[in-house]
Amino acid sequence: MARHETIRMDYPGDCISVNHYLGRRKGGGYYVKQEATDFKEELQWLLKRCHLEDYKLPLEVTCSGYFKNERSAPDVHNLLKIIADSIQELTGIDDKNYHMYAGQRNIIGNREPPYLLITIKEEGNENAL
Repeated sequence: MARHETIRMDYPGDCISVNHYLGRRKGGGYYVKQEATDFKEELQWLLKRCHLEDYKLPLEVTCSGYFKNERSAPDVHNLLKIIADSIQELTGIDDKNYHMYAGQRNIIGNREPPYLLITIKEEGNENAL
C-alpha cells in the first residue's frame, strides 16, 4: 500500500503564489518574500514527521484550497511551485521526482479562515496485491 500524508495549513494569501512570492532587488536579482519564507518553514516543519525521504519515488503532490470568495481564490496551480521548493529544501528530493496536481478550488465563505490541504503520497497502484 502506498504511503501518504495530508497536511492542513492556513492560506496566508497570494504571497505564496508563484506570481507573487519573489521580490526584486534594487541592484537586480530576486529574493523570496518573508511571508513566503515563513510559509515554507511552516510546511517543512509539518512535513518533517512524514519522513518523505523514505518514500518510494516518484511522489504525487496535490494541493486543494478552501477560500473565502472567488476574488481571494488563486489558481491552485500557482501554489504548487512553493510547495515543491519546500519539499526539495527539506528532503533534497528534486521536483523532477514529483507529479504535481492542482486539486479542488473551493469557496467556503467566512465560516472559517482559508486553508490548504496538501497531500503527498507514493505513486503506485493501490489496488495491487
